[in-house]
Amino acid sequence: MSATETNSGVVTRFAPSPTGFLHIGGARTALFNWLFSRHHGGKFLLRIEDTDRARSTDAAIEAILDGMRWLGLDWDGDAVFQFSRAARHAEVANELVAAGRAYRCYMTQEELAEARAAAERERRPFRLNSPWRDADPSSAPADKPFVVRIKAPREGETVIDDQVQGRVTVRNEELDDMVLLRSDGTPTYMLAVVVDDHDMGVTHVIRGDDHLNNAFRQLTIVKAMGWPEPVYAHIPLIHGSDGAKLSKRHGALGVEAYRDELGILPEALGNYLLRLGWGYGDAEIVSREQAIEWFDLANVGKSPSRFDLKKLENLNGHYIREAADQRLAGLVAERLAMPDPATRDLLARAMPVLKVRAANLNELADGARFLFAVRPLPMDEAATGLLGSDAPALLAAVHAALDAVESWDTEALEGAVRQVAEAQGVKLGQVAQPLRAALTGRKTSPGIFDVLVLLGRDESLARIADRTAA
Repeated sequence: MSATETNSGVVTRFAPSPTGFLHIGGARTALFNWLFSRHHGGKFLLRIEDTDRARSTDAAIEAILDGMRWLGLDWDGDAVFQFSRAARHAEVANELVAAGRAYRCYMTQEELAEARAAAERERRPFRLNSPWRDADPSSAPADKPFVVRIKAPREGETVIDDQVQGRVTVRNEELDDMVLLRSDGTPTYMLAVVVDDHDMGVTHVIRGDDHLNNAFRQLTIVKAMGWPEPVYAHIPLIHGSDGAKLSKRHGALGVEAYRDELGILPEALGNYLLRLGWGYGDAEIVSREQAIEWFDLANVGKSPSRFDLKKLENLNGHYIREAADQRLAGLVAERLAMPDPATRDLLARAMPVLKVRAANLNELADGARFLFAVRPLPMDEAATGLLGSDAPALLAAVHAALDAVESWDTEALEGAVRQVAEAQGVKLGQVAQPLRAALTGRKTSPGIFDVLVLLGRDESLARIADRTAA
């Protein structure tokens, strides 16, 4: 598809390399492109830049697609695979040669090495000055390997009015005659990106600011072909909470790790990534609908954002509390490897009291384990400490009181336990704590009367009875 075949609106793209999973920086880039296109009623395209055949894998491609689907970032049309377009890339390079805007360079590796060494000896930046740049094509050797290089401008300057970075200027003498086609005829990344963006009708290139220097080099191809220049927006990279380059110790994981290992909901991660470098007033909780309505490039900051896993978990806790109980039950059932309908039903009934204290799905699943524990319950160290001295006698009194309750609801159960506390001359907490330990095997849990209701009469009484022996 050519630029003229797309509509007149905004077209953005996300172009990951499938050499690993969809990492957190790439996910934010995809999100910003998606929001910008959706805000303007345009198109969001996906291109898999799989030209590195040694490192590109089907598993990585599927992980990227899966991560985007999980984040709700749907793309328009089919994904484009860059490697399949190599013939088109070469065609453009040959067009440039024919037009005199690129040339075949026959310099050997030894000659290139000597040119670099000379620049080092003279303490100047290396800028290739190939003798083949302006040579008569008829003087070219017949059987010698060559690369195709762009004829970069030597005078003047190139200006980019970047939508995030502002006006950036580079002197053309700093640009090099970069390689477009290697000696084996394969296209370079720089050529492939430009041709694909043009043919896909991309109007706005929104990407990390580590690509800003590339933009000036890529523009030499755009201008040489006489194509429309895209609008550039180079977003500052994400740093760790300490200001250093983001790494795994800061939480620079693949998107699937946030889902599978950390128990983060997609809407929480999306909201957090949105606020990493973009803002709308004081809004912290931003729905996807609001994000589409509000998003623009003017509110993208120029400074690197700092990734804070604790802030992400706090935000995730909000979305867990807002999530539908049936949905959470299904997610927790998967984590507990208990997908049967009865488990999901019990978890759904438990969610209102479980989700108020969970920051992620792992905590939610861990908090629900007591519901499915097999008697006699294993006790953690803190729970064991609550079951000494007078606990067995107190639990025996509680057992008798609860056994007499006719209506197994929180109000009746609380009344019965309070009566035991009064009769024993102790505070309610002195009864509730060993009762919690007996019912859950832990020192902490949802409200004890909610626990009793969720476990039901028979299971509750049986667990208490297990701890009444002196």
